[in-house]
Amino acid sequence: MRLFRRKSTAADPPDPRTAWPEQHVPEDAAVAAETFWQGWYDLLPMVSAALGEGEPHRVEHELCQLVEALHPRLHFSLERGRRSIYALVVTGQEDPELRPFTDAWRATAPPDDAIWEYHDSVPPVPDPTEVTVNLGEHRISLADVRVVAQVEDDVVDVAVFHPGFRDLDEAARQTMTFLPLDATLGERLAAERLRRVETAETEPTGAITLLEFRELVRGLGGGTSGNVGAAD
Repeated sequence: MRLFRRKSTAADPPDPRTAWPEQHVPEDAAVAAETFWQGWYDLLPMVSAALGEGEPHRVEHELCQLVEALHPRLHFSLERGRRSIYALVVTGQEDPELRPFTDAWRATAPPDDAIWEYHDSVPPVPDPTEVTVNLGEHRISLADVRVVAQVEDDVVDVAVFHPGFRDLDEAARQTMTFLPLDATLGERLAAERLRRVETAETEPTGAITLLEFRELVRGLGGGTSGNVGAAD
């Protein structure tokens, strides 16, 4: 369960007539990472107290500043951990220009413990079929998502279907086309293996579940090629 995910702390949109201020990018990723972790240790008692009291917004501003000092284009989230209670995720969303910063950040991270684990990309959820996404008045259960996949040279073209898509506007359909794939594969594997992603307007013949899709993609690497399901 994601507690919050924010990159910017601006309360109001900037005046479009005003030039966007230049954001400082550290010259040395390793030094920036060390500075981040020093700040994290200083902030940790406040973070732990805020999370323990169910008020993560109390430390949102401080965490935004900490991550933006590492690199202004990085995103972060505080989430429920898979092995630990909480997880801190700092991600460049697979942007190669940001990889030196996330690599340095992860290399200098403390070992995972019972309370905290650390990820440099958004990890998959343990079971995406147990996730329900609320979009306004709509509740979209990922258990009802079906996909068909075309595998070629260890990359995948995929079409995504959900019976609730017909009730969503275009922006929400786009969100719900990609979100189940990221939840199923995790950010890094999705970036490595997915090529073309489309929204299916009708349920494809022979479609598979998200858990079956995860098994398929994780098994790639041996030159598999062919259809899994066939889109109408």
